[in-house]
Amino acid sequence: MQFQVTIQNTGETFRCGEEGNVLEAMEKARCKGIPVGCRNGGCGACKVRVTEGRYLKRKMSRGVLSAEEEAQGCVLACKAYPQSDLSVNALGRRWQVVTEHRGAPFVFEFTTTAQVSQPDKET
Repeated sequence: MQFQVTIQNTGETFRCGEEGNVLEAMEKARCKGIPVGCRNGGCGACKVRVTEGRYLKRKMSRGVLSAEEEAQGCVLACKAYPQSDLSVNALGRRWQVVTEHRGAPFVFEFTTTAQVSQPDKET
């Protein structure tokens, strides 16, 4: 059975079977809304918060996903297997870095404080 997964941050949607994990399905669909890391539950790059839907999860590192986060609906996409249509928000480290800097303007400014002296005259 195939389910629809929606990444709310980007509006991307793709299909994922109950035997496949969300991250693999996203990559196969050539979507890029969830950051990709180790693909094995240890780095936390693909952390998402499931806002709608049901899923099964496999073993994940507590170093990157606390029990409190898990209780709030967070899971690593590489270890999440949908059991219904899902809506998720990407929370992984790479997504945060990209979005944190988006609102800040980037400005180049050049100033010079050195004074140019006249070369010595030849005699």
